[in-house]
Amino acid sequence: MHESLATPPGYIVVEGPIGVGKTSLVNRLAQSFAAETLLEEAEENPFLERFYNDGRQAAFPTQLFFLFQRSRQLAGLRQQDLFRRALVADYMLEKDRLFAGINLDAQELNLYEQVYERLSMEAPSPDLVVYLQAPVDVLMTRIQKRGRVQERRMEAAYLQRLSNAYTDFFYHYEKSPLLIVNAAEINPIERESDYRLLLERICSVRSGKHYFNPAPLLL
Repeated sequence: MHESLATPPGYIVVEGPIGVGKTSLVNRLAQSFAAETLLEEAEENPFLERFYNDGRQAAFPTQLFFLFQRSRQLAGLRQQDLFRRALVADYMLEKDRLFAGINLDAQELNLYEQVYERLSMEAPSPDLVVYLQAPVDVLMTRIQKRGRVQERRMEAAYLQRLSNAYTDFFYHYEKSPLLIVNAAEINPIERESDYRLLLERICSVRSGKHYFNPAPLLL
């Protein structure tokens, strides 16, 4: 049974770099709000393992596959009248562009941008974006803990570039209300008190940019 809460935003996106805890939080929020989920389906990308083994050679097909996959999902939401049902997602289409900027060379990126501009018009804007931040050492620890084989070669330098790209993107982001969360100092998945605090903030944000950085509770 979902918890009794103030009316949440109808379409929430949880974003952040690899290993920050997006999907775990999405699943918990969906349970609280009795909402549906829209999740990345990275395991469907046939190029992803090759990318982790040889990023330079496999980056372009990997990125195009994700772009087409995500744009189809989001276009489908528009057709189903998204704003009449609660939904929590663990990605936004713009994140694909961040990864492209890091992984593609200049010629590939130019071609990618042409395709992206054709597809991104179908993406609906969230009612709230929850951006999870954490230092690279925390991300590396979490990635190792979850033990996904294809991620075992991921380097800290790559995660740092990705984190920097996210920071820059959300510094300028104005399309939707934004809640920036320090995900290193709290544990909303395993610690109920942290989750309740975060949940209250999510339900209260209706406009502008906000920060959630409470001191961790001592057990």
